[in-house]
Amino acid sequence: MTSNRCPNCGGVGYYKESVPFGHPRFGMLIPCRCKLAEREQRQAAELLQMSNLAAFQDKTFEMFDTEMRGVKRAFHRAVEFAQRPSGWLVLFGNYGVGKTHLASAIANELLKQHYRVLFAVVPDLLDHLRSTFGPSSEIQYDQRFEMIRDAAVLILDDLGTENTTPWAREKLFQIINHRYNGRLPTVITSNRRPEEIEPRIFSRMSDRSICDEFIIMDGDDYRRIPLGQRRKGARSRKA
Repeated sequence: MTSNRCPNCGGVGYYKESVPFGHPRFGMLIPCRCKLAEREQRQAAELLQMSNLAAFQDKTFEMFDTEMRGVKRAFHRAVEFAQRPSGWLVLFGNYGVGKTHLASAIANELLKQHYRVLFAVVPDLLDHLRSTFGPSSEIQYDQRFEMIRDAAVLILDDLGTENTTPWAREKLFQIINHRYNGRLPTVITSNRRPEEIEPRIFSRMSDRSICDEFIIMDGDDYRRIPLGQRRKGARSRKA
C-alpha cells in the first residue's frame, strides 16, 4: 500500500536537523517543505477569496474594447505587465474608461500562470483588515496584513476612494511602503487627480525607478456607450 505521507517529515510537518548540542539549531523544529507548500496553497486560496474575482471573470484582455478613445496605451502596458510582472503600473482616469477592467484582466491572466495574486478595491481591502479585529474572525490581523503586503502581485483598484480615517491612511501607507521598499510588483488604479493622492503614497508612486510613467486614460465613459456599439474591439480581435 502506497503511503501519501511526506518522506522528509513522515507527515508531521516539521523536522529537526541532526546537529550537535550547542548548535543554534539544536532541537529547533523546522517547517518541512510539505508544510510550507500547504501554507502557500492556503494563502493563495485566501487571497483568491478576498479578491472576489468571480465577479470579474468576464474582464479579460480579449473582451476589452481597444477602439475606445484614449485606452490603447494602457491596454498594451497592462498586457506587458501580465506577461512579465515587475515594477509598478499606475493607471489614472475618470469613471468608466476601463481601469478596473484592465486591472481585473491582469489578475485573471496571472492566476492562469499560478501567481499568488491579490486583486482588491481599496476600501474593501481595508474592510478585510478591520474584520480581523472582530471576535468571529478566523485569522489574526498580523497574518492577514502580512499576507496582503507580501502577495506576489498586489492590484489595488480605486485608490483614493477609501475612508480617510487616520487608521485607514496609515494601514494603506504601510502596505504601499512595504511594497515600495521591496520593489514588489504592484498595480494601482485611481480616478483621483495625482495631486489628490496622499503625499507619502504619491511620492513612492512617482519614483521613476519603480514606475516609469503614469498612464492617463482620458477616454469616454464606456457605460454610456449604447449596447449595440460596445465591444467592437473585442470582437475584431477574436475574429
